[in-house]
Amino acid sequence: MSKPPLPEAATTMLSKPNPAVITTLREDGQPVSTATWYLWEDGRVVVNMDEGRVRLKHLRADPRVALTVLAEGDWYTHISIIGHVEELSEDPDLTNIDRVSRHYIGKEYPQRDRRRFSAWIAVDSWHGWGALKDNNQP
Repeated sequence: MSKPPLPEAATTMLSKPNPAVITTLREDGQPVSTATWYLWEDGRVVVNMDEGRVRLKHLRADPRVALTVLAEGDWYTHISIIGHVEELSEDPDLTNIDRVSRHYIGKEYPQRDRRRFSAWIAVDSWHGWGALKDNNQP
């Protein structure tokens, strides 16, 4: 896997509202994957979770994550990120979930009655495939 920084073509793709899957680790080390919305911001991934999400519990116990982002209409082109949560904080006024929601559906997040938390994920390494294959990778 390559080390950051990511090339411009990769960051351009990550800046779009593409389908993504995040993987966290249960307390017993078993990986668990789920679809997620995300933002690419200043070289980090931002995800936002409802207070009841099990992945929030996982991230609090173990900050290691993987995120795979698929290019819209071309799942063969994708970027997989291995990273760790650098920052985890409450989103009391729903600012971050609204930013993510506007990115994906063009409007504020509709559910307003649950506490939310944001995680900023630093990229430790990455792997691109398809049109984003890093030629320095074996």
